[in-house]
Amino acid sequence: MESLSATGSAEVIQDSTLEVITSAGVTLAIIIRDSYSKEGINFLTPREFPQQLAYMEHPAGKLIHAHVHTCLPRRIECTQEVLFVKRGRMQVSLYTADREFVTKRMLHAGDVILLASGGHGFEVIDDVSFIEVKQGPYIGEQEKVRFNEPASRA
Repeated sequence: MESLSATGSAEVIQDSTLEVITSAGVTLAIIIRDSYSKEGINFLTPREFPQQLAYMEHPAGKLIHAHVHTCLPRRIECTQEVLFVKRGRMQVSLYTADREFVTKRMLHAGDVILLASGGHGFEVIDDVSFIEVKQGPYIGEQEKVRFNEPASRA
């Protein structure tokens, strides 16, 4: 994938296993379906994203050499989160940073979503468990602004 953003209003770059959802050229979310497959190391986020997401697929016997990551100062101005759905189903609603509704998507067991920018909310459809990963330290409720989903989108 060459570019994760697009121009114009809400736009979706997708195939059946990978979706990049944008609004006005800003990436709101990247959804990687459980069925996504691509050999090798494939970064799905632009270099400038504060949260990097890659898909890796290697054959048995591949050796990944031991390594350490050097400490580098980084400045993070926005929180991005990645959710790994372990079981169940939930619907994600995506919004612009101005809280304008863009779209909804169903997430299933095995799916991964990077919430890159804007707002988001969820409705649990079937009992669900998922893992959330985001930059720390976690400050608590003061690092987010809650808003009501418009009744027309509920």
